[in-house]
Amino acid sequence: MSWQIPTQIEQDIIAGKAQYRSFQTGVGGQSILPVPPNAYAVIFGYDFSPAGGGINLDEFPSGAVGDLYLDEFRIRFFETQQISFYTGTDFYPFIHHIPTNNMNFVLEGTTLLRSYSLINTPIARQVYITSDKDITISVGLILDSDVATTGAIPVTSRTPALMTYGGSAQTPAVQTDFGPAATPIQFMQPSPKDFQDFGFGLLPNNANGQAFATPDVTRGLIDPSVYLTSFGDDFRDAAAANYFLCLHYALYTKTIPEQRG
Repeated sequence: MSWQIPTQIEQDIIAGKAQYRSFQTGVGGQSILPVPPNAYAVIFGYDFSPAGGGINLDEFPSGAVGDLYLDEFRIRFFETQQISFYTGTDFYPFIHHIPTNNMNFVLEGTTLLRSYSLINTPIARQVYITSDKDITISVGLILDSDVATTGAIPVTSRTPALMTYGGSAQTPAVQTDFGPAATPIQFMQPSPKDFQDFGFGLLPNNANGQAFATPDVTRGLIDPSVYLTSFGDDFRDAAAANYFLCLHYALYTKTIPEQRG
C-alpha cells in the first residue's frame, strides 16, 4: 500500500469531526463523486485496478530476433491509463503505465508465437484533493502521443550546463501533443511560460505545463468500456476486463475552512 490516512484526518474521524467514506466506480470512463451541500470531501488515496485483465493476445511477430518492436496495438491500448479529477476549480491528472506479461513460444521448430497478457495488479496512490463541489472523475486509455517539436535547450539560469540538458546539444521533445489532432493539449517543456525565450517558436493555443490526454477515440483518451465493446459484448461484459477505482475520502459536514493546510 502506498497511501495512508493523513494524521489530521484520522484524528478528525476519531473525534467525530469527519466520516470515513469510500466510493467505488468502474467500467465506464465517467463518474461523479457527490458532495452534499454545506460539506466538503478530502480524497486522500485511491486503489486502481486497471482495465485489460483476463485478456490474452497471441500473435506471430514479423521482426527478426534482436529487433526492437512495439507490443501489438490492441494490447498496447491498455498499457497507459489515465485517471483525472476535476473539482470545478482544480484539475488533477494521474497517468499510470500498466506492465504486460510477454511470453514467447517456438512452434514447429522455427515459427515464433508471442503471447501477451496484462498485469493488472491494483495500484495504490496517496493524494490530497479537497472540494466542496461534486468531483468529476474521468478514466481512460491512451494509445498515442505526438512529439510535435524537438529542440536543443539553451543554457539559462534555470537550465545550467552540466546539471541539466541546457547546452548539451541533444534535441529532446519540447512539445508533445495529447488528444484530438485538431485541438490537442500541447505539453510544453521545459516551461510554457518561457517557450519562446528558449527559441522554440510561438506558444500554441492549448499550451500546458502538464502531460495529460483529453478524450478522443483516435489519438486521445478513450473510454475503457468503448474500447472493450469494439472487441465484442463478451469482452465489455467481462468483469475481469474492466477497470475498477476505489476512492478513500473523509467527508466533513460543514463549510470548507479557508485554511486547509
